[in-house]
Amino acid sequence: MLDSLSAAMLVVVTTVAALVHMYSTEYMGEDPHICRFLSYISLFTFCMVMLVTADNLMQLFFGWEGVGLCSYLLISFWFTRIRATKAALKAVLMNRVADVFIVLGLGVCFAVFKTLKFEVLFALVPWIEGSQFLFLGGYTNIIDTLCILLFLGAMGKSAQLGLHTWLPDAMEGPTPVSALIHAATMVTAGVFLVIRCSPIFEYSSLALNIVAVIGGLTAFVSATIALTQHDIKKVIAYSTCSQLGYMFFACGLSNYYVGLFHLFNHAFFKALLFLSAGSVIHSMRDEQDMRRLGGVSQTMPITYICVLIGSLSLSGFPFLSGFYSKDVILETALGAYTVTGYFAFWLGSITAFLTAFYSFRLFYIGFMQETSSPKAIVTGSHESGLAIIIPLTTLGFGSIFSGYYFRDLFIGLGSDVFSDSIFVKPESLFLLNAEFIPFFYKSIPLVFSLTGIFLSILLYSKFGYLFSSFWLTAHPLTHFLGKKWYFDTLYNRFFTKPSLDAGYSTFFKALDKGVIEYIGPTGIATLTYQVSKGMKKLQTGYIHTYVTSMVLAIVLAFIIV
Repeated sequence: MLDSLSAAMLVVVTTVAALVHMYSTEYMGEDPHICRFLSYISLFTFCMVMLVTADNLMQLFFGWEGVGLCSYLLISFWFTRIRATKAALKAVLMNRVADVFIVLGLGVCFAVFKTLKFEVLFALVPWIEGSQFLFLGGYTNIIDTLCILLFLGAMGKSAQLGLHTWLPDAMEGPTPVSALIHAATMVTAGVFLVIRCSPIFEYSSLALNIVAVIGGLTAFVSATIALTQHDIKKVIAYSTCSQLGYMFFACGLSNYYVGLFHLFNHAFFKALLFLSAGSVIHSMRDEQDMRRLGGVSQTMPITYICVLIGSLSLSGFPFLSGFYSKDVILETALGAYTVTGYFAFWLGSITAFLTAFYSFRLFYIGFMQETSSPKAIVTGSHESGLAIIIPLTTLGFGSIFSGYYFRDLFIGLGSDVFSDSIFVKPESLFLLNAEFIPFFYKSIPLVFSLTGIFLSILLYSKFGYLFSSFWLTAHPLTHFLGKKWYFDTLYNRFFTKPSLDAGYSTFFKALDKGVIEYIGPTGIATLTYQVSKGMKKLQTGYIHTYVTSMVLAIVLAFIIV
């Protein structure tokens, strides 16, 4: 299906993938397995292209599983690292949880509509609005059930709150993988699924409210966690979770065009941040701790400028790409004039402040402050080669100009570019309302963003010692955020440990070493030996014994007959 939606996604996927391929030739140039790496990211790109061009849910699901497989192969590319293999397993398991719901959604689709083709599916949805069916032992609304199942599946792939813990751990893979997963391919698949299925979601107000609330909470929680992270790639990873939350709550308020526009812009500045961070890590001998970086603005000026552009765009600085889409998301949320809309607006505005703060925290600590790395490493740092500089500068131009040049195409009033691929009910068109909300509310996200930038630079430069004492005073809060809201601890306590205990006591000791081994290797082997030992005693070598046995056998045969 090559419509305007898939065309927009193809621009993002193929452009970023091509730049990542070029970047990888230098970044992974000294790796002995670069051929395997390039084959994996090529397969990754193919699966994502198959996903966005699918004209039915089954082909989309094949692409969906394909990017899941490739993410496992790429995250665990350096498989001799235990943390890399654990992170890859975690990504697969978390996504399998979500994929169960996708499969259930496909089953519901086929059971109700007898088809998985989008054209037929979308045409039939209005005819069953309000209909119910028997699902999991009770009668539920068909469209509500289908939309919630599809969204639960999208939550895993797009790392929404509750199923987000795999995404920061995926940073154990090479940096080009991080850029490809976070900017253009895997994590945007969930947002694409919701936008593609807008003709279904529009008939389920319950599902849309759930999408908006989960998106808003994800944006806020991920931004708070990013405040306390020290790994440069993990800070950018949590910002990805946060920005995906923005996209989802835009879709949850029926602003699919705005969500797609933010996805488009986000691909450029997020790929720029990851690849720029990779350039610094590569130059500083694989150092990822921000506190041990710094002082490279003189030796790596192009990378320094690229990180500045990416951080400004992510923060929503005026007239860069992130400003055009993020502010419109918040304005349309307020223009909805609903409880969910007000909830998303205020949570999104606070998140804008936090995003600006941690973005410039990363920029100042990682690039502007005095370095604490050994002198040999700092003096040895240098600007990367052309294969890295060309992708960085290309993405830098995209981060500056994509919002300005494509704004009218995506979200301009009266633009009908996506009218053939995105459906919005007339009563859900809030884009016009956003034009008439008071200027005070329109200026809140911008003021919050600029305040976050100013406060971050001020605190980490002039009053860093005061800020350090504040963090020490607020130790319980920083500890809570540093532990990532205890999501991993809770999952380990309530899911991982019981599963391991059940695996050992029930499946290993009781079944494997108990029943199966007793019946199988131990039981049958011992029984066969005993029977053969008994049969051996019949082989005496005397003719009269054999004749007697034969006569007894014949008599027994006659008696039985």
